[in-house]
Amino acid sequence: MNAHLRRAATAAAATVMAVSLAACGSAKESGDKARKTDGAAKGNEIKVGLLLPENQTARYEKFDMPLIKKKISELTDGKGEVVYVNAKQDATLQTQQVETMITNKVDALILDAVDSKAIASAVKKAKDAGIPVVAFDRLAEGPIDGYTSFDNEEVGRVQGEALLTALGEKAGDGQIVMMNGSITDPNAALYKRGSHSVLDGKVKIGKEYDTKEWKPENANANMEAAIAALGKDEIIGVYSANDGMAGGVITALKAAGLGKLPPVTGQDAELAAVQRIVAGEQYASVYKPYSGEADAAAEMAVALARGEKLASVAEDTVDSPTTKGVPAVLVPVVSLTKDNIADTVVKDGIYTVQEICTAKYRAACDKLGLK
Repeated sequence: MNAHLRRAATAAAATVMAVSLAACGSAKESGDKARKTDGAAKGNEIKVGLLLPENQTARYEKFDMPLIKKKISELTDGKGEVVYVNAKQDATLQTQQVETMITNKVDALILDAVDSKAIASAVKKAKDAGIPVVAFDRLAEGPIDGYTSFDNEEVGRVQGEALLTALGEKAGDGQIVMMNGSITDPNAALYKRGSHSVLDGKVKIGKEYDTKEWKPENANANMEAAIAALGKDEIIGVYSANDGMAGGVITALKAAGLGKLPPVTGQDAELAAVQRIVAGEQYASVYKPYSGEADAAAEMAVALARGEKLASVAEDTVDSPTTKGVPAVLVPVVSLTKDNIADTVVKDGIYTVQEICTAKYRAACDKLGLK
């Protein structure tokens, strides 16, 4: 069954609490007696390999990595070790990193794949070595044991709906540009599918791009091409799949000399994007509660390292192209606009008002009541 049909109906906090409670269950839930014995003997002294895909997007090293390390420490009374590496958008390097983790005999892997297909053979090697793999944020192919992410088609729908809201009655007056993510990222296809389900038939899509490696400079070049092809005055909005690319898009729009920028979407609630939203340069982002996703990954990795099954940890299941019925935790998302900055990223402690409202944005923050 598709992930979005099986996503949890509860709030993110409740989902994570359920994961936390379930992950503390007895190793008796494991059907694998050999691994159960190993896990019980190991106790809290486990080693988890954490492999993140790139450092272009701020979230991975600012939020995901420290949050996962913190949760694993909490779950293991400070005795669990996290071995962290970043592939810097290099799929070949990430395969080598997985193989090094196998050689070093980690007890579990948390893997955010650069290329979901290319990593499959490395995932199988880990499985053959008795090392369980939790796919984090992106659904890696191969025999993975667990998966945690957000409902990625819902992310696309939220982005599409935000753009339609911004356009209002002007939705039929021109053309939009769609700046999708990298084709090597399975999430990008889900964002695209979700956004098209909302936008198709309601706006005219003048140009659409799959942006290589999610890089802002590639989005900038694509946007320049779109402006040249369509004409700057014909572009009424831009669907951008994430905030980094939104920055590249907005730079191109400014360089084209538009007096008023069309609405631009994003994702990840990066600080620069939140500031652009405050300033009115970017219309919306998608706030994804990283603590919920990180905690779920840590819970699953620790449980698997101890030889426990995930049936009581993860309420959902997803299917990858190679593996069916993968236990999954899917965390809800929130559309972020200028109207709910205080109630989301500020309230949750992602950023302080002082971080957002630097001197450049102070006047705009005052208008929004951000103090």
